[in-house]
Amino acid sequence: MTGSFTSRLDAVALNRFHWKLLIVSGLGWMFDAMDVILVAFLLRPITTEFVLDPQRAGILAAATPAGMFLGAAISGRLADRYGRKTIFQITLLVFSAGTLLSAVAPSYELLLVARVLAGIGLGGELPVVATLVSEFSPRAFRGRMIVLLESFWAYGTIAAGLIAVFVVPQFGWRGAFLVGALPALYIAYLRRALPESPRYLASRGLMNEADAVVRTVEREGGAALITVARAVAPPPAPMVGLGDLWAPAFVRRTLMLWILWFGIVFTYYGIFLWAPTILAARGMTVQRSNEFFFLSTIAQIPGYFSAAWLVERWGRKPTLVAYLVGTAASAFFFGNAGTDAGAFIWISLLSFFNLGAWGVVYTYSPELYPTAIRATGAGTAASVGRIGGIIGPFLTPVLVPIWGQTGVFVMFMILLLVTALNVFLLAEETKGRSLEELGEGRVAAAS
Repeated sequence: MTGSFTSRLDAVALNRFHWKLLIVSGLGWMFDAMDVILVAFLLRPITTEFVLDPQRAGILAAATPAGMFLGAAISGRLADRYGRKTIFQITLLVFSAGTLLSAVAPSYELLLVARVLAGIGLGGELPVVATLVSEFSPRAFRGRMIVLLESFWAYGTIAAGLIAVFVVPQFGWRGAFLVGALPALYIAYLRRALPESPRYLASRGLMNEADAVVRTVEREGGAALITVARAVAPPPAPMVGLGDLWAPAFVRRTLMLWILWFGIVFTYYGIFLWAPTILAARGMTVQRSNEFFFLSTIAQIPGYFSAAWLVERWGRKPTLVAYLVGTAASAFFFGNAGTDAGAFIWISLLSFFNLGAWGVVYTYSPELYPTAIRATGAGTAASVGRIGGIIGPFLTPVLVPIWGQTGVFVMFMILLLVTALNVFLLAEETKGRSLEELGEGRVAAAS
């Protein structure tokens, strides 16, 4: 029965296979982050070269999230139909192509197209990779593995800062995009050696293939188990459509995830894509504001690692609520700060709490749906969130002249508190429960 595969996956000790999966998947995640954050550093020189007004600059900032909306909406469904491995390889190649095109774009219009294309690859990759790693991870370490996967975002952010400080002054914004695109192509090559998710294979009736993958994981841990029972294909999965995300068994989970994704994406892109520009508007030089922002992003690393520890100790729900509230408080105080040490402390805390919360969001999303619609559910939630990613960076430069920085950051604080309240009221705890217990049991209840 299929439970033999899933129980073996849940019981196997963390080993070289899991760490290889984490690193190869995470390196692609790192280059995705590097591209997203580079835009925050590059908006000013791009605006200068193409002589953009605030509205057109805001559209450019929203172009990548717009592509991510499309990518997340499409890739999850494709991953449930054609497999996790195939789609997450394709999305990284699409991302690299968009970033390369960004480096050579001769006009504002073509740059917009390139940023949308890069966003399609980026938005498509993240929920699919999170689903794949989640389906391979042992039950007791699943949350920690996903938060550690998300921690590669911090390394990409730091890499973006280094490029902004050392590459942009010498080679301009085009050279920065070029540096971000080429290594991602190599990571796409490395991913060819990773196997397909055995949970996906089993859901398709490919029991022998699923068993072979599980044995590979066990062998990396030092012992391949001998299973004498004949592999039997599972019954067809009844949940196959987007509408099933709103079936009675899943409606509360879907509503919670969509609100959560919208709130955290809106505030992240609204704040962090414009943070260097906001600091420059307070009187800092462009170089100094880039350095200030870059140093503050280092706080993301302890943010991720603390969340990775707490997510298996406290649980997903309390950790996420605490980090969202911490982000809200930090946003308020940063909006009221100047350019002194206090501003640096608050933007560092913003990085700490916000990115720690992101790690838990990516942990939660694939846990809440059965295998047949796991990537669809995670991808659709991410896609809804990307609507916030389109609106946030567009609104920030428009609202700051009207409300001032203080007013805009009060708006961010309120939205973050509403998002935290949504999790507190609607979310359920998933710590220590198998994916089958969380998802397949709900399918039975819905039938």
